[in-house]
Amino acid sequence: MQSTRFVGKNVLITGASSGIGEAIAIRFAQEGANVAINYHSGADRAEAVRAKCAEANPKGKMITVKADVADEQDVINMYAATLKEFGTLDVLINNSGIQKPAASDKVEMADYDKVIGVNLRGAFICAREAIKHFLSRGAKGSIVFNSSVHEIIPKPKYVPYSISKGGMENMTKSLALEYADKGIRVNACGPGAIVTPINMAWINDPKAKSEVESHIPMGRAGTSEEIAGVFAFLASDEASYITGQTLFACGGLTLYPEFRVAWSSGE
Repeated sequence: MQSTRFVGKNVLITGASSGIGEAIAIRFAQEGANVAINYHSGADRAEAVRAKCAEANPKGKMITVKADVADEQDVINMYAATLKEFGTLDVLINNSGIQKPAASDKVEMADYDKVIGVNLRGAFICAREAIKHFLSRGAKGSIVFNSSVHEIIPKPKYVPYSISKGGMENMTKSLALEYADKGIRVNACGPGAIVTPINMAWINDPKAKSEVESHIPMGRAGTSEEIAGVFAFLASDEASYITGQTLFACGGLTLYPEFRVAWSSGE
């Protein structure tokens, strides 16, 4: 039986034209939500996601909204466009994120600024605007960040990305604490290795894929649909007493998998 947790609810999802964002958009539509699909580039992809959402929920309202989340005015305009169509907003899914690998001694500051700009600055601007709206309505609201296992697991050669996700953990907790008494919940999902376009370099390489999955206790990468389910739960009233938390959906990757075989001294 299809869940109806979000019937009549309005949801904005950043970076929703592919990967996990696309799966999240479709999941919310399936559960009855009206969905605003943000994208930065690739209008055709965004429109394809909108069509899938409309098919999943013919009675709902599905729109696409172009914006660079790292640009404050773009974000303000994105909210104006979304609220013009929906009237109100109930849920923000802060999904947009990028990464750029490089040895830390070779990181160009332009690349550093771009990663931090999208992943951390952009996430904050979007959250700030959502909170402003929730407060203006005197209504409850939910924000869910797309974080990463790299909140807590170091990621050499991806230091700007790791910094952004570590900062996101504290932003989640700080915003949750600040607005808990206003009925605004702020949480995060921390995915592990997920089959998405951003990970095709190892997904399409059998040797690399085997190496990645060897570190996952469950023995496989996750799917975007599995992660979308976590976002839907955290945004829903079923998680009404949860705030300031990161729920890791990682197949056990955060469980120190190298300790599966006891190698410490003693019995």
